Amino acid sequence: MKIALAQLNYHIGNFTANNEKIIRHITRAKADGVDLIVFAELAISGYPAKDLLRNAQFIQQCADSLHEIATACQGISCVIGSPVVNTDPEGKALYNAAVLLADGQIQHICKKSLLPDYDVFDEYRYFEPNRTASCIDINGQKVALTVCEDLWDDEVSNSYVGDLMAELRKENPSLIINIAASPFSYTHFENRINVLKRNVIKAGCPLVYVNQIGAHTDIIFDGRSLALDRNGNILSALNAFAEDYTVLDIYGQAPTLPEQKPSEIALIHQALLLGIRDYFQKSGFKKAVLGLSGGLDSAIVAALACEALGAENVLAALMPSKYSSEHSVKDALDLVENTGCAHQIIPIEDIAKAFDHTLADSFTGQAPDLTEENIQARIRGTILMALSNKFGHILLNTSNKSEAAVGYGTLYGDMAGSLSVIGDVYKTQAYALARYINREREIIPLNTIVKPPSAELRPDQKDSDSLPPYDILDSILYQLIELEKSAIEVVQSGFDETLVKRIAKLLHNAEFKRFQAPPILRVSPKAFGSGRVMPLVAKYF
Repeated sequence: MKIALAQLNYHIGNFTANNEKIIRHITRAKADGVDLIVFAELAISGYPAKDLLRNAQFIQQCADSLHEIATACQGISCVIGSPVVNTDPEGKALYNAAVLLADGQIQHICKKSLLPDYDVFDEYRYFEPNRTASCIDINGQKVALTVCEDLWDDEVSNSYVGDLMAELRKENPSLIINIAASPFSYTHFENRINVLKRNVIKAGCPLVYVNQIGAHTDIIFDGRSLALDRNGNILSALNAFAEDYTVLDIYGQAPTLPEQKPSEIALIHQALLLGIRDYFQKSGFKKAVLGLSGGLDSAIVAALACEALGAENVLAALMPSKYSSEHSVKDALDLVENTGCAHQIIPIEDIAKAFDHTLADSFTGQAPDLTEENIQARIRGTILMALSNKFGHILLNTSNKSEAAVGYGTLYGDMAGSLSVIGDVYKTQAYALARYINREREIIPLNTIVKPPSAELRPDQKDSDSLPPYDILDSILYQLIELEKSAIEVVQSGFDETLVKRIAKLLHNAEFKRFQAPPILRVSPKAFGSGRVMPLVAKYF
């Protein structure tokens, strides 16, 4: 059987564009003599559609699109993901389904059984789980048609049918098809491919896995769709972070040689570029503005924005104060020259003096402290938002994950922005990312990478005045955040107890700041925002 894998970038709710793209690939597959073309989970609606799934008109448009696409399926079969209405008065209003289209009609609907409710997912909010499981016939082949997580827990399942794949294997399928909307994280792919291979070996039949690509604000899909033979060997592997299409003979094709595994930083780089690009394209924006300090984080964001959007669409604002060093201004200007983006220099010293004068009576008897430092950050945030308002540019936030974790940032100042580009990238990863960006030529000035990091809000300030070395800080934060360990468990792994408790307290106390931060491009297993959700007023930490 000739099968086409269509790995596409969908736009949530943009039914016209999505339908055109899907039908175009069906037409292409027919011209290629394909028997079956497979698209991703919830391709019809885009994923995650969130509370649009509660909108009756949105669901009707999904149904209309499904029928429009079915009419294009003459002489070819198609598997595609869509929300479908639950006609049973009991349970949630919808199913998350894989739909088989052929002969211009809907031939079969396979409903998702194992609905995820962890990390970025909340499918129980919208969908009813499947309660039965059986294989279906596609072009004379007995197929176990599944949706994403239906393959992920074949030992201890909280689905209504128990171990879904165990039930399907009883029917001796000749093919497994899994359609997915599986988000990227830099630790996820190995786990994903191991799950697929384990199911193939247990069932003794080949598998087709089709994932989405694209970014939907914070969540990024990496694609990397696969076809495996009955022994778990890769027959075809589609590209990462790009639309792709391939045709294969699922029963007669020879395995391919595995390609060299890309580095973690290379994947993060690709993910962030796609995240920026899709945020702008899908929102209808073209130009970005950001504050460029001469430091590492803003340099990385500027370089990524120039690569993703084109340097002609990026405005860098340099806002030196009396504490800004000459080398920081020079480093920022060197980056402007290296990237070719536009820039403005807007000194803030006079504005800061005006604040000091205005607040002098109110602050009588009070020594300068963090308040005056934060005023400088808020002046810069105000200027950046003014540029954004005046010219219609989207403000990119430049805070990293280490800073966001411990609250090393100013609300309504350097935490401002519409999109946090590296808010899920630890500082230690940021150094590696900067070097990767410079892999072919110097884009980020070397001095920016090697100099001690500083917010430059007071004389001779260094990040190390307030924080432990970033390699230690990030190691502790990774255990607290990604591994979800308690402070006691982190101490037991070998870290200083006083330091761990201090960092855990900072992490806890900064929750209210992160609650007001811009959405963060997710590249880790546990990003702030939709992935890590904590109460603001809890005492426990």
